[in-house]
Formats: sequence, structure tokens, C-alpha cells
Amino acid sequence: MLKQQLQRWGGCILGLTLCLSGLHAADRPNVVLIVCDDLNDFEGVFGGHPQARTPNIDRLASTGVAFRHAYSNEPVCAPSRGSFLTGIYPWTSGNLFWKPWYENTVLANSKTLMENFRDHGYHVVGSGKLFHHFRADDWDEFPHKADYGPIAYDGKARVGNPAVPMPYRSIGPIDGSFGSLSEVPFGGTNGAGWIYGAWGKTVQPFKYVNETDRSPTPDERNAQWAAERINTFAKQPDGKPFFLAVGFIRPHLPMYAPKKYFDLFPLDSVQPPVIKPVDDADTHYRDVYTMDQKGLRYFQLLKQSYPTTEAGLKAFTQAYLACVAAVDDCIGTVVNAVDRSPFKTNTIIVFTSDHGFNIGQKDYLFKNSPWEESTRVPLVIRAPGVAKAGGMAEHPVSLIDLYPTLVDLCDLKGDTQKNGNGKPLDGHSLRSFLVKPGSREWDGPDSAISMIYAGEDAKRNLSKTEQDELTNQQWSIRSERWRYILYNNGAEELYDHAIDPHEWTNLAPQSVQAEVKRKLREELCQRVGIKPTLRSATTPPLQMAISPLVEDGSDGQH
Repeated sequence: MLKQQLQRWGGCILGLTLCLSGLHAADRPNVVLIVCDDLNDFEGVFGGHPQARTPNIDRLASTGVAFRHAYSNEPVCAPSRGSFLTGIYPWTSGNLFWKPWYENTVLANSKTLMENFRDHGYHVVGSGKLFHHFRADDWDEFPHKADYGPIAYDGKARVGNPAVPMPYRSIGPIDGSFGSLSEVPFGGTNGAGWIYGAWGKTVQPFKYVNETDRSPTPDERNAQWAAERINTFAKQPDGKPFFLAVGFIRPHLPMYAPKKYFDLFPLDSVQPPVIKPVDDADTHYRDVYTMDQKGLRYFQLLKQSYPTTEAGLKAFTQAYLACVAAVDDCIGTVVNAVDRSPFKTNTIIVFTSDHGFNIGQKDYLFKNSPWEESTRVPLVIRAPGVAKAGGMAEHPVSLIDLYPTLVDLCDLKGDTQKNGNGKPLDGHSLRSFLVKPGSREWDGPDSAISMIYAGEDAKRNLSKTEQDELTNQQWSIRSERWRYILYNNGAEELYDHAIDPHEWTNLAPQSVQAEVKRKLREELCQRVGIKPTLRSATTPPLQMAISPLVEDGSDGQH
């Protein structure tokens, strides 16, 4: 009885809050948030690869605003998602790498995006990979947690795809695997074949007989759930708006997709990314990390696994393009469900990724780099009545701006801090760019900042205070024209995107650009709160911490 009374009182208080805050809940727009994993700029609208097949993403962009210069604030899964779903920079919260975000004091005492919408009377439902570390309390409904499957199974253990050559396959069943689902591992006999990706003792088989007789991939399953959930909201209206989020895994490794997507990109005609030979010669990433760092090691293993570097990159690129095409179809399923429903003119759709991905540029094959390929993300926002259809925004923004944008567009009032241990939102609303995509005027900064975690050795050996710990990380700041990188040993990189969109030439050593470099360094240091003085570049390379497997089967850098 007491519990029921408290629930009734809570409902009355919430209703009163909504009345006082401006819009009633029923008058607010719905929100559909679509998040991919490891997706760089290969979509057609962003021009990242000439062979990309992304008609659904491109169509969504034609009805909203695409941001050509959107960036991840930390280009690796766990801290990126922990940041943009709470609206707090990693360096503000101290949630710098792979530890569960909800164990961080600042983030645990700040409202997640989902909590805030629920507090304003929304149905809050989701499925797939959203936060890297799942917390059920954030959702009213969440049927499927992150599933990296299908995964190759030899009848006893999850393994790398036998169709992938060694030594790349030795990386393991997640990062060391890609290929068509038609290549059923070990012939699919004696319990071997494909399985879903839930990590644990239970093995859930994934059936593949042919293209039309197979199990749905986790992404397809989540897309179908989202479409059906939108239809259910339409059939059972109760006056409450909804916040629906769906997290797609692909093109995250293992890059498996149905055969029809690989057939779109015949291997002999695949174009690997444009790469300058010895492009890493004037960079300093290897000065602060050893070759055990994943991106450096993975590239070397790919090279060793194929007759030529080009052959390895073509195989990898084919799988990446196939997975991008596959996830584009899943995105189309969700967007089509909105467009065919009564909610089309009153639903905001946001599409993005947690970070990008390097495919061989600077001899690097992974995310978590300070360069354009890892830090840049696709971002499209469709906000009926606000966003200019087909608009293209050029001003630099970052994922930290998503939370305040949705708060603004949906007129959510009130503090996002639960108590004094929380922090306010760090970002700024993107509304001005939705209304006038070509504008350079807004309340936010002129550049976007990305942080690369230096590893546990940096924390143990170099930092003495919280400020020192931030100084010990690697930093990248991107204005509309320039990218400036500051490593924790004092080394610098500077790229002029007006003439060098591939970041092939490091201009930092050139005195002619000293003033540009100084201004960007000062802006970076001031915004992050680190010491503006450079150290001598004598710090030895750091061994990047390799975290153990966690519950979802990925390690901390996924």
C-alpha cells in the first residue's frame, strides 16, 4: 500500500513538474536515437569512400542536417558512450577509459539522457549497444543487450573465422575476424558454425542455410524490434511521447554480414582507402606507445597475413563496406517505420556513431587514434519544423553536443545533476546549425576536442594530481581548417585541412605555422584545464593497458 501511495505521489509531482516546465509531455516531440559502432565517414553523404552503398543514411540526411565536421570526444567505445549519453566530457568526469561509467562518482550522480527524458514523462525504450556497460535502471524496456555476433564457433570455443588468414586471425573471435556469413565455419557440423555473441557458457546457435533461410543478425533483430515498437506506440497511444534508442554493432569487428552485402563489392574491384606510403614518418604516436598498441599491432598483423599490404587492405575494406551497407539497411528499417507511422512530423531522428576507424592510414588499423579517421563521426539530425532539409553544417561540433541539443529541441527543463557530486552538461545545443546549417554563429566553441587515453602507466608513473593526469593524456583539437595534436611527451602535429584533407604532412615543425600552433595549443589547454607549457620530448613509449574480457565479450577498447 505504501509503495502504491508513493508511486501515485511521484506521478502527481512529475505531472506538476511537466505543467510548470512549459510543454506538456504529450506536446513534446518523440525522439529516435540511432547509434552505430566504429562507423567512420564512408557514407555517401559524407564522401568518405566512393564505393559506399548507404542509400538510407543518405535519404535521412536529405530530410535533415548532416554535420561534416562532427567528432568523438574520446574515440573508443566505453568512454565515448559514457560521455555523450551523460553529456559530460571524459576529462570533466574523470571517466577516461574502460571502467564502467556508473562507477564514476560524477556520472553516477548526473542524469543520463534516458533518465532525463523519463523524468519528463517519456516512455524510454532501447535495444542493442548504447552504453558500453549496460545499466537496466536507465530503461523502461530493453530486450536485447549488445551482441557482437555472429561469431565463429568450432564446437568447443569461440574462435577467429578460419577463412581469415593467420596471423591476423590469432587476434581472436572479435577483432581478428571478418567475412561473409555464407562461409559457415567448419562446415557447420558437429555443433560448429555460427553462434550469437552472448559471452558466457551458454551457446545460442545462429542458423545459416542460405541467404533466405537464416537467423537474423543482432542488428537486424534490433532494427525489427525498433520498427515493431514504433508500430505499437502508434496502435496504443496513451498521450506520452517516446524516446527510443537503438544501438547497432556494425561495422564493429567481427565484420560479418550476409553474402549479398559482400557481393556488392567484388574483391578485385575494391578500392582501399587512399594511403600515402610511410605516412607515419612525421607523426609521433609511436613515440608514446609501443607496438603492442592495438592499432599499430593490428596493421602489422594484417600486412603479414596477405601477399601484399594492398591485398590485406582490400580484404578488410571489402568487409567494412559490406558491414556499412548491412547496417544502412537496418537504419532504413527504423527510419521507414517512423515515416510510415503517425509520428513522422513529430519525431526527431538522430543518427551517429561513437567514433570512427582508421583503415591503414598512418600504418594504423583501429579506432583510438588522434587523427581524422578515428575522431570524425557521421552525424545527421532530422528535427521536423526546425532542421533545414538537406542542410550541410561545416562548423566543428562533437558528440558532447547531442544531449543539450535534445534537451533544447524537446524543451526539457530542470537540472541534470542529481546532487552536488554530479556535473552540469558540457555541450551546447546545435539548434542554430539546424536552422541555418551554413552559419558559424553559436554559443559553443570554435573547435572540437578529442582525448586519447595514455594508459595506466601514465597514471602510475607520471601523474601526481588530477591536473597532471589530464596533462599526461594525448590531445587533439580540430577547428574547421586545422587539426593540432599534443602528445604527453611534448611532441606536436599540425595539419592544414584546406590543402591536406588526408593529414599527410605534419606542419608542426615549420616556424611559419608557429602562431597557428600556439593559438590552438592555448585554446586546448584552456578548455581542458591542463598546463599550457610543453615538456621535453623525452618520455619513453607507454605500454597501453590491455584490459581483460568483460561480460559482453569485448575488451575495454571496444
